[in-house]
Amino acid sequence: MVANLRKKGITFLKILFSFVLLYFVFTKIQFNEVWEILKGSHFEYLAAALFFFIVSKVLSAFRLNLYIHQIKIYLTQLSNIKLYLLGMFYNLFLPGGIGGDAYKGYVLKKKYDVKTKSVVSILVLDRLNGLLLIFVISCVLALFLDEDRLLPYKFLFGIAIVLSILVFWLFNKRFFSFVYPVFWKSLGLSALVQLTQLVSVLFILNALDVEGSTMAYLFIFLISSIVSVLPLTLGGIGSREVVFYYGALWLGLDENTSVSISMLFFLITAAVSLLGVTYHFKKPELEEMST
Repeated sequence: MVANLRKKGITFLKILFSFVLLYFVFTKIQFNEVWEILKGSHFEYLAAALFFFIVSKVLSAFRLNLYIHQIKIYLTQLSNIKLYLLGMFYNLFLPGGIGGDAYKGYVLKKKYDVKTKSVVSILVLDRLNGLLLIFVISCVLALFLDEDRLLPYKFLFGIAIVLSILVFWLFNKRFFSFVYPVFWKSLGLSALVQLTQLVSVLFILNALDVEGSTMAYLFIFLISSIVSVLPLTLGGIGSREVVFYYGALWLGLDENTSVSISMLFFLITAAVSLLGVTYHFKKPELEEMST
């Protein structure tokens, strides 16, 4: 009873905080202008953005399955994608219920009777792997940003790239040797995940007829992706828009356009996540690869 009330209380606070952040952003920008920007977007580019976002999620599911195979559960890629899609739906549309990662862990633990520690480990490592590549690519983009305030610190970005990969490599090798065989392959998939999402954002920029400052918008997007992972808001709603707003101010970009990019990316995410509702009502049958 107490745990249930606590969960509902946390969910309420997340929803409240999301609305507060959105209210704050929309008091700082011209909502009518944002609406006009969104209405004028080109559908063909948005369709391409949607396609590359889907590709990024399929690659992300493949990365997770690499980890799942290391605990001797040899899910087929199709079964894993269905489970991954259901997890996306739970993360975004059922915040008061079981989270997407928690649900995937619960299903794997229940059906295959693996150790809880092993399941939690692969789910956490999968998330950290993705965050690492977002950070690395953010640092790479920062090296090429035409921003005078960053010039004294650019050498630090280069050092951060090397150190972050080295630390994560040592962390995996020392504490999670059972998944170490897929370290570089999972890292490569993470790179592809982030690159396809950046391509998706590039198509959003084209859909909005944004010219110039491409590198800056991509940099803001990656920073917003890191912030949106923090469990402070409902599916990153609000936090991503705040980052896009302040990022635009800091880098001298148009705030209305910046927030429009954020909103379109969220709508694409929501549309894909909503597909998981099918597996909410009819839970996916998990099948293993034939040996």
